[in-house]
This record gives sequence, structure tokens and C-alpha cells, in this order.
Amino acid sequence: MDDLILNVDFSAPERRSKKEPGNRKHQSFVRRRRELERRGVLRQKQLPAAAPGAPRPGRARRGGAKRCPKENGAATTSRCPPVSQNGPKHKARGAALAAPPVSQNGPTGTGAPTQSKAKARGAAQNGPTGTGGKAKARGAGSAPPAPSKLVALDCEMVGTGPGGRTSALARCSIVTYEGDVVYDRYVRPEAAIVDYRTRWSGIRPRHMAQAVPFRRAQQQVLQILAGKVVVGHAIHNDFKALHYCHPKALTRDTSQIPLLNRRAGFPENVNISLKRLTKALLNQDIQVGKSGHSSVEDARATMELYKVVEQEWEQHLQQNPEQK
Repeated sequence: MDDLILNVDFSAPERRSKKEPGNRKHQSFVRRRRELERRGVLRQKQLPAAAPGAPRPGRARRGGAKRCPKENGAATTSRCPPVSQNGPKHKARGAALAAPPVSQNGPTGTGAPTQSKAKARGAAQNGPTGTGGKAKARGAGSAPPAPSKLVALDCEMVGTGPGGRTSALARCSIVTYEGDVVYDRYVRPEAAIVDYRTRWSGIRPRHMAQAVPFRRAQQQVLQILAGKVVVGHAIHNDFKALHYCHPKALTRDTSQIPLLNRRAGFPENVNISLKRLTKALLNQDIQVGKSGHSSVEDARATMELYKVVEQEWEQHLQQNPEQK
């Protein structure tokens, strides 16, 4: 039998030199670095922060966004978003990475997403100079309310509870801008009346015979006041008796209008009674005699006082909407 000869090489196998691919990578890196240095990208970190509005070519290049185009050799930075709009520097860089090319936002570009365009339009319309902002500004303080939207309210109260110290609604009157009565009812409180306060309220026991229950009267009154500009004197007391809170922007309290006090010669920061203001400005006497007050008479006087300074007061509220 022929001898079988095996040619076995026990020497260590040659290892591929890692330097060659490493050298190729290094050479590629060097070429890339030189190219970036030539473009000025690698010197970005050593340079001072760019002025607001200046483009960031290196960052924009990496993010795939194009730099702002040049016109006549000079960079047009007017279309580039200023850095100050994006807050800190790192946010500005993130915004530059995600910014689309300028050509997409041009008047003839079609590459910008429809949703982004719609948002931009909405932001422009709702901004301070857009139509939405103008409409809002007009709604905040436009022309004075129409006479049909104005009513004057006055209520008379009686005493309930221990010692009659709790005020309860006993009569409610509402008049129009012209002084016409649209509501005038005696109201029966839910609690027993302890003190009729006739000297001031004019309410007597006989008035309660045909009085409207409080809940029904409250519902009727609130239907009338809905959406109206309500004028009253120390009107917070009337709303409290109604267990109601009217919108502040639709409330005109003649006890809180400094113009009235100034016209009448009283200090502006002092609450003057309806009777004294009416006498000083309208030369009318109200709340006289011992029969008590009339809520209709008081409501009419309040509306007339409002008319005295209506134009000036409404103009003041337009310029100072926070005081409404």
C-alpha cells in the first residue's frame, strides 16, 4: 500500500495587516478634515457665537438643510430665522437642523408641508397684526354698548334671620336706557321676614300678599339680565340679594366711577350715595319722605347718572380693559 504523505504547515497563519484599512480610513479622515477646514466648519467651535440671524453653514450642512441663498455675492440673512427667536444656543442649532430650505417657503415653492403652511397662516391671523388679533382687539374694547343692551337694576331688601340682620330680596326693578320699566315685582323671601325696614325699603306686610316667590323672581330677572350691560349703584349688594354674579365686563357701578365724583366735586376714591350724586349732577331729589325708597326711581336715577359720563367712561374702559 502506497504511503500517504500529508503536507501539514504548522506555522502561524499570516494575519492581515490592520494598518492598511486603518491607513485608508485615516487618509479618508484627513482628506475629510482638510475639506471641512477649508470650508471653515471645524473652526466653528473656536469662533465667537454668531450674531443673531447669521446662518450656521456647518450645522445646516449636517442636518441636510441648505444654507440661505446668496444674492449678488452677499448672504441674505433676512429669510433666516434669528437665533434670538429660538432661545438658547442649543435650541437655535436644533432649529437650524430641522429648518426646511428657503426655497420651500418662497411664493413659488411647493415643497413645504400643507400643515405647516396652515399653521403659519393661523399664527399670522391670530397675531397682534393679523385679522384675528384685530378682531380680538375690537371685541375687547370697541364702541360703547348700544342702548338696547343697557339696563339699570335696583333692589330693595328686608331683614331675615336672627335680629333681621340678613338682607333678603323683597323688590326688584329693572328699567331700560330710556327709563321704561321692564320688570318691577315684589319678592317673597325664602326665610321669614323679621324686619321690613320700611323706612328705607318701602316694603310693608301687605306687599307680600301677591309677592313672587324668590326662586321664580330670580329666574325671571336673570333671563332679562342675560347678555345685558347692567348699570347700578353699589350693585354688588343687588347681585348678592339675587344670589347671582354678573360678568364684570358687563357691569357699570356708578358708585365706582371716579368721573362722576369728579364732575360732582367729590373725592374720586370715596363712595358717594346715590341721593347725593343725583342731587349734585341731575339736580333731582330722590329718596325723600318717610315712605321709603322706590327701586324704580333709584334705577332711573342710576341710568341718568351713567349717561352723564357714558362716552368718557366707555372710552376709558376701552383703553383700560382690565378695569371692566
